[in-house]
Amino acid sequence: MPTVREIGARLEPFIDDWLIDRMKGLSLRLHRPVPKEVAFRFDQPWEGTSSIFIRVMKDGDVYRNWYRAGADAEQAAAYAESVDGIHWERPSLGMVEYDGSTDNNILLQDDGITNLAVFRDDNPAANEDERYKAIAKGPKIDGRATIRGLTSPDGFRWKVIEVDPILVAPDDGWPMFDSTNVAFWDEVQGQYVAYMRGWFPSEGRVASTHRGGVRSIRRSLSPDFRTWSPPEFIDMGDSEPEHLYTNAATPYFRAPHIYLMFPRRFVVGRKLRDDWAEDGLSDAVFMSSRDGLHWDRRFMEPLIPTGRDIDDWTDRSMTPGVGLLPTGPDEMSIYYKEHNRLPTVRMRRGVFRTDGIVSLYSTYSGGEFVTHPLQFDGNELVLNYATSAAGSIRVELQDADGTPIEGHAVSDCDEIFGDEIERVVRWRGSADVSSLAGRPVRVRATTLNYADFYSLQFRRDTAQ
Repeated sequence: MPTVREIGARLEPFIDDWLIDRMKGLSLRLHRPVPKEVAFRFDQPWEGTSSIFIRVMKDGDVYRNWYRAGADAEQAAAYAESVDGIHWERPSLGMVEYDGSTDNNILLQDDGITNLAVFRDDNPAANEDERYKAIAKGPKIDGRATIRGLTSPDGFRWKVIEVDPILVAPDDGWPMFDSTNVAFWDEVQGQYVAYMRGWFPSEGRVASTHRGGVRSIRRSLSPDFRTWSPPEFIDMGDSEPEHLYTNAATPYFRAPHIYLMFPRRFVVGRKLRDDWAEDGLSDAVFMSSRDGLHWDRRFMEPLIPTGRDIDDWTDRSMTPGVGLLPTGPDEMSIYYKEHNRLPTVRMRRGVFRTDGIVSLYSTYSGGEFVTHPLQFDGNELVLNYATSAAGSIRVELQDADGTPIEGHAVSDCDEIFGDEIERVVRWRGSADVSSLAGRPVRVRATTLNYADFYSLQFRRDTAQ
């Protein structure tokens, strides 16, 4: 008897091949976000051309953005907000004086606290006075980098927790936390998780190294945000080591059991512009995980390429912010920095279709896939899909041994074509699959003339 995968009523994006037992004529493909408007320009005197490390969040009805503002040699934490994730404003916080005035959006300025990475703590046991938490780079101790923990009741007023620092870089010759380190409450695992910079010894595996190693990513866990496990490097399989300057890790908001990363890849020793002093070029890449430690790094191509804008061919441009947000019924947005160290430095918004980072794709000749046996809870099957005008999809439900279930064979399925985020599958006009809930069922889908599968979900429609 093959292993049954319990999915209940949760959404399963085709982000990897976890669902798939076998397929032919199909492959996983990565989709790039569509560049949209310049959402925010770092053009205030206290910001400067080195503003970076965006952290965006949808908090109730408000979109919130914490970022590092760099003015001259100083660094500060600043804040912006939006009603739609598209149009952003700087509220006058009146909290920190700059050039004789507190009429600015700076919320924290401390030489010992930089690169503030904020999250809303949805741990049911969290104290309301600590509903917002953050980690930040702290001062070195005995030459080793540190991370500090901060708490806030509202995301504006911050204090360092009594355990300071919460993390000290391992004494392994690579003691650096000098980018945006990320933390969040993991509702699936029931613990706090942090991802941070680490230097991984290259051991001759790559030609492009710096200081004897490559920038990589470590993970640490905590039950209480105070006591953390020793940082360990994440596992990216046998993929070629690359400099991953940031990580931008986040649980997927529609499927929290799926973890996403949008690292900025940094290529040292390359320079395109003759007028540029610093070397190094960047683009953004993508990987995913189902346990937070082992990451699927199959997509080596850029998710956000440098592109044709010569002002993005500077060091440390194309830095994704932390956060993937719903900004419409059929879209989600990612934000990234462009034009590093230039007067036009800014934050741009990129848009994916909902669930649309990766799809299971068939070409014109078509194909099919069959899932592992799944145990679900619900009374209807919903697909997020797109076909060509000539394309089509049909879905079959099978027993665990692969036998078509009576009334749910391919020949019974109403033809599916179009482009929909939520399409209810029907067999001879009926969508009801409640009689199959709780028993092992395989899903087989066949395609013709181009199709993309983005996600599937067995869910409960209370109207039935």
